[in-house]
Amino acid sequence: MHDARFLDSVRGDLEQAGLRASIVVRDLDTGRGIDLDGDLATPTASLAKIPIALSVLLRTADGRLDGSSAVAVPAGDPESGLPGTTRFRHPSVVAIDDLVSLALTISDNGAADALLGLVPPATVSADLDALGIHGIAVRHPFADLSDTPLERFPAGEAHLAHTLAIRGSTPAHGHPIRQLDTARTNAGTARAFTDLLEAIWRERGVPPEVAARLRGHLGASLIRHRLSPDIVADDTVWASKTGTLLNLRHEAGVAEHADGRRFAIVALSTSSVPASAQPAAEAALGAATRKMHERVRDDVG
Repeated sequence: MHDARFLDSVRGDLEQAGLRASIVVRDLDTGRGIDLDGDLATPTASLAKIPIALSVLLRTADGRLDGSSAVAVPAGDPESGLPGTTRFRHPSVVAIDDLVSLALTISDNGAADALLGLVPPATVSADLDALGIHGIAVRHPFADLSDTPLERFPAGEAHLAHTLAIRGSTPAHGHPIRQLDTARTNAGTARAFTDLLEAIWRERGVPPEVAARLRGHLGASLIRHRLSPDIVADDTVWASKTGTLLNLRHEAGVAEHADGRRFAIVALSTSSVPASAQPAAEAALGAATRKMHERVRDDVG
């Protein structure tokens, strides 16, 4: 498929939009795919909620946890602008099953942290290792993602926080902002998240009940502005999870076509544009994944 020339073209289009991206597209039934820097470690933001949810559901499926059990969730901050329990004014109790739903469908950080109280990072790592999935590290709670320079600058100076995020990166992917330092934050690669989605959709080592629950939650995600416009069609449904933090814009999901073909698509991107709202970057990332998806889908050899 002359992938090198094609990938150089995709990379160039992304660079024009101020993006560096790792993108993997894989046909889940044939294993054929295409890979743009798929082994580049990147802070994962909310994508880390997928393996956390997996670890919890593995334990509700075999009885180690009771999905109907209520978990105490502390009050949040109604001024945070974040969804779900994270902005609750008062403490609450929520069933484990419903915390999983909140974490995946609306990316509720408070719900995800309540789940981490049940399956700490070491447990999540052990579960991924047992599935043969390597390259995803869960290290800290999601409350830490609300303690970046962005929260310390006035709203009108958000561009300064983004400038710090852009200029602070080192060649070894370290960063003075700890949430962007791949050695200290939740991190992963596009290939590893593709492997995780393949395990869920093909039920490789993942019990059918657990896989079905995860597919259902990802299919019900309400955050659908990033890749969905370039993937969803009358003959295609999209199930995914996004991740957004400072200059990071990610999405990982599976496109299922009416003809039965299924493609895992994972895009992890870092912007060099110092702005919170970047519709051009979102559009460029969607266009790049669409081109790569079409390239793999049309490869029937």
